[in-house]
Amino acid sequence: MGPFLFPDIDPVALELGPLVIRWYSLAYIGGLLGGWWYCMKLADQAPRVISRKRVDDFLVWAIIGVIIGGRIGHALFYYPGYYMENPFEILEVWKGGMSFHGGMLGVTTAMFIYAWRQGLNVLWLSDLISAAVPMGLFLGRIANFINQELWGRVTDVPWAVIFPRAGQEPRHPSQLYEAALEGIVLFVILLYLTHYKQARLRPGILTGVFLVGYAAARSVVEIVREPEILQATLPFGPTWGQWLSFPMALFGILLIWRAYYKPPIKV
Repeated sequence: MGPFLFPDIDPVALELGPLVIRWYSLAYIGGLLGGWWYCMKLADQAPRVISRKRVDDFLVWAIIGVIIGGRIGHALFYYPGYYMENPFEILEVWKGGMSFHGGMLGVTTAMFIYAWRQGLNVLWLSDLISAAVPMGLFLGRIANFINQELWGRVTDVPWAVIFPRAGQEPRHPSQLYEAALEGIVLFVILLYLTHYKQARLRPGILTGVFLVGYAAARSVVEIVREPEILQATLPFGPTWGQWLSFPMALFGILLIWRAYYKPPIKV
């Protein structure tokens, strides 16, 4: 068994004259539309604290938050020097390069502003969004695999993959690990809490579990993922992805603790 040579997958899904549609773009579109559909379904279920119309209206805010936050986060968190010298390349979203942590901050900002304008409890909205985010994470990590980016460290495990863009050494397919943990496993956990444990009756539970779950999954996979920033430049040894995930986990634990000590929503 293995190592496996990366399958010859064109990162361009469709090309019609000047119109080029990449798998990366389709992953974002699919994640946003799939998340929107799932949130609309959840809005119809108890507790009905957010109407379908408000969920529908927030889609545009979410798109703007993901794109602006994800792109700026990629530039500031990982390659600030390069983008300081080439600032207009920040606008070239179609070339790839998005930070999850930046996108999360962008959507969080959008949620706070939207909830304030609509007079909503922001946790009602964030719980709904958190339940759906793993769908987008799964598709995004599959797109990372297709693009041969964010690959893993060199390894001799039987399922190792040779990514031509990374050289001829077999590597961990870390994108697929993240698709499984951040996407499938985290979605199933949130699905169980939503539909079988009535977690939405305690605002903040789903948001907290998502934050802790993502931070844990990302931190574990970072062990076998090739770091984007050299560890020698970081204190105490963790990767930059682990550093960014640490405050997420702490805030998630705080939300879970707070939710359990607040009375549940009455339906």
